[in-house]
Amino acid sequence: VMRRNPFGMDICCRKGSRSPLQELYNPTQVSLSNTAILHQIRRDQVTDTCRANSVSSRKRRVLTPNDLKHLVVDEDHEMIYCYVPKVACTNWKRVMMVLTGRGKYSDPMEIPANEAHVSSNLKTLNQYSIPEINHRLKNYMKFLFVREPFERLVSAYRNKFTQKYNTSFHKRYGTKIVRRQRKNATQEALRKGDDVKFEEFVAYLIDPHTQREEPFNEHWQTVYSLCHPCHIHYDLIGKYETLEEDSNYILQLAGVGNYLKFPTYAKSTRTTDEMTTEFFQNISSEHQTQLYEVYKLDFLMFNYSVPSYLKLE
Repeated sequence: VMRRNPFGMDICCRKGSRSPLQELYNPTQVSLSNTAILHQIRRDQVTDTCRANSVSSRKRRVLTPNDLKHLVVDEDHEMIYCYVPKVACTNWKRVMMVLTGRGKYSDPMEIPANEAHVSSNLKTLNQYSIPEINHRLKNYMKFLFVREPFERLVSAYRNKFTQKYNTSFHKRYGTKIVRRQRKNATQEALRKGDDVKFEEFVAYLIDPHTQREEPFNEHWQTVYSLCHPCHIHYDLIGKYETLEEDSNYILQLAGVGNYLKFPTYAKSTRTTDEMTTEFFQNISSEHQTQLYEVYKLDFLMFNYSVPSYLKLE
């Protein structure tokens, strides 16, 4: 069987060659084995956190197809990627479209961002039968990317509530947040929901009513709830802070590192640690403490320390 690579040359498919999973756990290249140690430490951290918190996370529940809709499958390279919004997921979806496109795309950055988010462009794990799902979870290399939880949260807030073009978010969430969290809101604010303050957003997230009403939107949902790392064993945990190295390491393991590099571009609008600190200055210590509780497992699981700017009670 021949498989096309993005540059149209025929390269023989995986049969007989090593899968990314084999290359990860038994590296043939020294350069890959050093990095493998780092990822082993990250995996252990997740395992330890899951074990330590198994009591609080209640009885081990069975995953439903709905739990698997964030897991993108690449059949050709035997990989599964769980995407987390606000953690380079647009670029990773572009890369997955190149990897699964059978030569249709060759440059990730030529794929428009909105195209990357069209669900029919990528196949997710919930579209398979139960035996097929189990086979892929067992034999494919599974990875995800994480980011400091509060930096990701501020990034989501800035993107969804401070940009004028995000009217669907303003209507769906902004109006609800204003109605619940703002005393004496104007009729216009209640109608448009386009001027949500960060303090109001935080108050909405920690409100027990919010959690009971519906799951969080994926842009501020915890990684723990989106990717289920206590139920699914991830082989690689990439970090936003080391995005380039981790991404290219994955592409190397997949055997495509020679012709496919992860797209990099310096974004001046990127949410930084300093910016996050500023956003949290007006949040009361009581609300900070409650918010930390919501995202605590993400902090512990992915080894992010409590931010120095927090005034926890």
